[in-house]
Amino acid sequence: MMSRSTIAMLMATAVAVPLAGCGERAQTAGQASTKKADGKAWESVQSAHVADGYKSGDKAAWEAQLKARTESGQNEYTRTVAAKPKQ
Repeated sequence: MMSRSTIAMLMATAVAVPLAGCGERAQTAGQASTKKADGKAWESVQSAHVADGYKSGDKAAWEAQLKARTESGQNEYTRTVAAKPKQ
């Protein structure tokens, strides 16, 4: 038979272990990480993966490409067909 102190220790462990995951630690990058500011989205490097007609550094071209993508099939509202009510 187990002693009361052993049972008390098991009960304390059974409560403490699940609660150990409830604490939150600081989520900082630390000193090793160098912070740098984000660049403008339209100031990207030209590569083989850019869309035709896009010119790096041109904000108007960037916005035109976003608008073209939205209108040409990346808008789920235009891709889905509304269900017709049954009569």
